Amino acid sequence: MEVKLKVISEQNEDCKRLLTIPGIGLLTATALIAAIGDISVFKSGRELSAWLGLVPRQHSTGGKQNLLGISKRGDTYLRTLLIHGGRSVVRVAHKHQDKRNQWIGEIKQRRGENISNVAVANKNARIVWALLTKKQDYCAIGA
Repeated sequence: MEVKLKVISEQNEDCKRLLTIPGIGLLTATALIAAIGDISVFKSGRELSAWLGLVPRQHSTGGKQNLLGISKRGDTYLRTLLIHGGRSVVRVAHKHQDKRNQWIGEIKQRRGENISNVAVANKNARIVWALLTKKQDYCAIGA
């Protein structure tokens, strides 16, 4: 199956773009492309992230916002793949000194490892939306 997925990903330009994002591998890239289909149905990266269930659940009243844990709505398989990819990025973030890894280190120190895993998964989902809508390649800032 992995050989078939590799052939599919080599033929798909969007899949090649997604494979350049740290934390997104062959399974995640092909699953995202298959599940999303037409990226234009999402107005923003946050909308895609919410569709995957990676944004905080809101319980707001009287003008006061109360953000709880992630909503866990959407495709469980895709969310799991993104969080596992985020976990692999967080695990090695201390070895690199670019801006993204510094951000990961700050979140990990401030909020803990599990929350930083989900934060990286959320950021990756937003990056996926940006790459697919703009048809650009991934470029790490400050690398």
